[in-house]
Amino acid sequence: MRAASLLPMLFLLLSFSGAVLANQGQYKTRDQLLEIAFPTVNGVPIEYKMETLWLTKEIKQTAENILGHPLNILRVRYWKHANRTVWILDEIGKIKPITTGVIIENASILSLHILAFRESRGWEVKYPFFTDQFLNIALNKKSRLDKNIDGITGATLSVRAVSNVARLALYFHTQTDL
Repeated sequence: MRAASLLPMLFLLLSFSGAVLANQGQYKTRDQLLEIAFPTVNGVPIEYKMETLWLTKEIKQTAENILGHPLNILRVRYWKHANRTVWILDEIGKIKPITTGVIIENASILSLHILAFRESRGWEVKYPFFTDQFLNIALNKKSRLDKNIDGITGATLSVRAVSNVARLALYFHTQTDL
């Protein structure tokens, strides 16, 4: 009798854990993001190139101010064509990294994409209702986003991580040779 009453609970628990796992994973690849950023025009692909931004002490200090923690890397790779850059950056949500792709043109965000999400909560940041808020956002003089981003209940850390990546990508964009 007791085992029979636990069976529905076990089924419910397994169903819920499957739903959580279904929201984790890779949503877009780097190549898919680059196809979005540099589409084919009249049958001719836009030629872009990969560049490297070397992180000087000053750049690292500003990055630390934006993220709230040190950035322990020497360089960041990005892709560019004319005034458009593409950045793929990781930032920790609660305990695992969220991989975000940011497409910037003329110092404002053209689009933002969640490429991979590894947390058990906060995965709602992948949806357009959230990512579309970043369209046409730039940095103000205090290195803050010039528009407010609405949060998502239960996804505070994911929202903060994605917002910080947007700020960081915009800052890195200003440090390139455009």
